[in-house]
Amino acid sequence: MKFAICNLGCKVNACEAESISEALTAKGWTRSTKEEDSDAVLIFTCAVTNTASAKSRQMLHKARHANPKAVTAVVGCYAQMQDGLLDDADIIVGSSHKNELPELLEQFRQTGKKIRLIEDLKQIPFEPMPLDHFEDHSRGVLKIQDGCNQFCTYCIIPYVRGRERSLDPKTAVADAARVAQNDSEIVLTGIHTGRYGKEYNVSLAQLMKRILQEVPSLKRLRISSIEMTEVSDELIQLIKEEPRVAHHLHIPLQSGCDEILRKMGRPYDTAAYYAKIEQIRHEIPHIAISCDVIVGFPGESEEMFEKTYAFLEKCQFAFLHVFPYSLREGTKAAAMADQIDPKIKKERAEKCRRLSMKLEDAYQQAQVGSIGEVITERPHGNDTPGHTSDYIHVVIPDQKYPRGSLVRVRMKEYRSRQMIGKTESVKNDEAI
Repeated sequence: MKFAICNLGCKVNACEAESISEALTAKGWTRSTKEEDSDAVLIFTCAVTNTASAKSRQMLHKARHANPKAVTAVVGCYAQMQDGLLDDADIIVGSSHKNELPELLEQFRQTGKKIRLIEDLKQIPFEPMPLDHFEDHSRGVLKIQDGCNQFCTYCIIPYVRGRERSLDPKTAVADAARVAQNDSEIVLTGIHTGRYGKEYNVSLAQLMKRILQEVPSLKRLRISSIEMTEVSDELIQLIKEEPRVAHHLHIPLQSGCDEILRKMGRPYDTAAYYAKIEQIRHEIPHIAISCDVIVGFPGESEEMFEKTYAFLEKCQFAFLHVFPYSLREGTKAAAMADQIDPKIKKERAEKCRRLSMKLEDAYQQAQVGSIGEVITERPHGNDTPGHTSDYIHVVIPDQKYPRGSLVRVRMKEYRSRQMIGKTESVKNDEAI
């Protein structure tokens, strides 16, 4: 039996999709890259933007057309919305019961009856989805948190992912130990990762310390994304003092205009945000900080956008993730007046993306001559790629190292938006 997986969402979606892939493989299924020769197609949907929802629908229609006999399962955030546009699927699973997908596929194959599992998300527990590793990557992903209680006015996620909940610390450490057998680096991820462990009276920094202590073979531990309000003094000190914690923080900003931040329902203003990143850089001078930014939010005037643009320049981020505002029915922002013309949103997004390239070039150029530790991916031809602690993608030319090697590299040259490195030394005894 063959199956194909399509993931249209975030790192959490990717982690969940790969977990199900491993579970199906363990039951004798074979993964395929083609829907047309698969017996089942699983689509991990996304609802964060209208475009993501549309792609989810398109992927279902594509799978149906490519192989009408295949079992189709749509899973996750957009499936949870129940807007009726995915009803052609044989199996619909929302934001819970995902770990039951192997059994649900077998159930459908035996009965032929459509399956619909959409739960009220207010009380559901954390759903463990173990994952050993991502094939061809040295970065394993460990989902430790799910859900969000913040309810920003533009965001549908709390309505489709449910309330905050966490993986219990003991299981998180055990999962990290298992992932570290295959991957040199672990990325801790969640919907609101910095809120990890509230129900266990354990902070994210405390969990990270425990993982580092109990999994000594792990070469690097990274946080996928964290809100400004969750970057605690404890976490800053851990990053400062523990070389195995990645020196990169992705801290969503969303707007550099205080009026827009208030309309978004964000729990800070630009002064507090800037003070936090200044504190981080004071303690960890060479850390890379990146952010998310949304342009074209309802009521964002040209002057307000220029405030955001100027603030992005002032913060000197390592790079930006830029999103035009996407109206989501059911959120407060959807009912706001002064929705911005799509053409204007596109223009503002393009301007910020050009700024991101400029900032990234400046950050990486400043690292030329420095030495960093690179965890390698599989060689490409005669060259070995990898990432530094501060998330610079480096290519080591004319050198082939095993996947997962820890290579001390001097940043020799940044050209054509690519960092070129030269090996200084190799800690290769535990390469994966």
